[in-house]
Amino acid sequence: MKPWIQQFQASEILDSRGNPTLSVRCVLTDHSVHEAQIPSGASTGSHEAHELRDGDPSRYRGLGVLRAIQAVEGELAHAIVARQPDDQSSLDHLMIELDGTPRKSRLGGNSVLGCSMAFSRALAHRRKLPLYRSLHPDQAPTLIPVPYLNIWNGGVHAQWQGSDFQEYMIVPWGAPSFREALRWSSEIYHALQGELKKNHLPTGVGDEGGFAPPTTSNREPIDFIARAIEQSGFTPGADVAVALDLAANGFYESTRYLLRTEKKTLDSSGMVDYCAALVKDYPFLISLEDPLSESDPESWPLLTERMGSHVQVIGDDLYCTNPQLIDHGIRNRQANAVLIKPNQIGTVSETQAAVGKAVQGGWRAMLSHRSGETPDAFISDFVVACHAGQIKAGAPARGERVAKYNRLLTIEGELGREARYAGPDLIRQNSRNLYS
Repeated sequence: MKPWIQQFQASEILDSRGNPTLSVRCVLTDHSVHEAQIPSGASTGSHEAHELRDGDPSRYRGLGVLRAIQAVEGELAHAIVARQPDDQSSLDHLMIELDGTPRKSRLGGNSVLGCSMAFSRALAHRRKLPLYRSLHPDQAPTLIPVPYLNIWNGGVHAQWQGSDFQEYMIVPWGAPSFREALRWSSEIYHALQGELKKNHLPTGVGDEGGFAPPTTSNREPIDFIARAIEQSGFTPGADVAVALDLAANGFYESTRYLLRTEKKTLDSSGMVDYCAALVKDYPFLISLEDPLSESDPESWPLLTERMGSHVQVIGDDLYCTNPQLIDHGIRNRQANAVLIKPNQIGTVSETQAAVGKAVQGGWRAMLSHRSGETPDAFISDFVVACHAGQIKAGAPARGERVAKYNRLLTIEGELGREARYAGPDLIRQNSRNLYS
């Protein structure tokens, strides 16, 4: 086979939190260059692929990625260029074998994912296809996802200055198109800003672009958001729903859930009751992500059964985009949906396998950004390619967040009349009974 991959290059860049991260470029023999930029999470699960950092306190507080650069330009590049793989699974399998550890801790999940994503773009170029078609060349992708936009930040994303819960999201599922969904979301975002100003609350933002004012309870943000939806001319639930990422790992200590904002300490049963009460009191609340800790796995089936088919219960830290962990969750009925983050598992093909495992088990999948982001919009192409129908990428503000949404606008435009926005299809299924 004629060689087509010339080399891999890597460099140290900054992410949206001002921390170093990795940029990887796949250079082809036709002199084209295909880049991938790797994000980093703040709220991470224990089973995530290992992020290779330098640990040298004299540079970037130990967070430098010079070792990752060496891994890309050394061992990984030499093996890939020598092998000249011509499909994604061959490339990813080669790197997994080369690393030889369960969590890619020798060469680094960030190094491996950088090569995997850059190769995906190079392969799309070689096939003369847009990335969203090349990622799944056997079918024509047409489904544009419903965005879950984080417009109120809490927890670790707001340095614990407000709500215990990490993300309060709006879900414009009633819009006729993604373009209109994004417009609705922008208008609601600015209406919320106006509500905060009216109540003399600060309008500074957290890691993901959502507002992060102090709160007196974990319910207060939901009330503010409901008013912003109504003031924008929409109906909570029918037009725009609300979703939460509780990120319960962050407030789980010694078998107890410590809700500091409300001065409450709950056991597992109490936390299940707390979530059930939220859903009962807010009928437009349709999705709960990480409502319990990954260290409390036996309580997940109880909560999911309590929610029934009415609410999407998403596991993130519990599964870390790992097909084996997702399979375990399906068999034990721990949740009914999974969050998908490529950098949790470390390769494109393993991420595809994770989505496939969820779909085969009757679960839904949601593609997700990370709190430490870059302008790379790879997940936007990926979510269209795998027909997941849901994506969360932060607020409709800040360049690294809107890059993902703007890419979806472009894809929707390219698909033209073929494009189907997932919202109307979902909302026709008996109101909140979406995920049965």
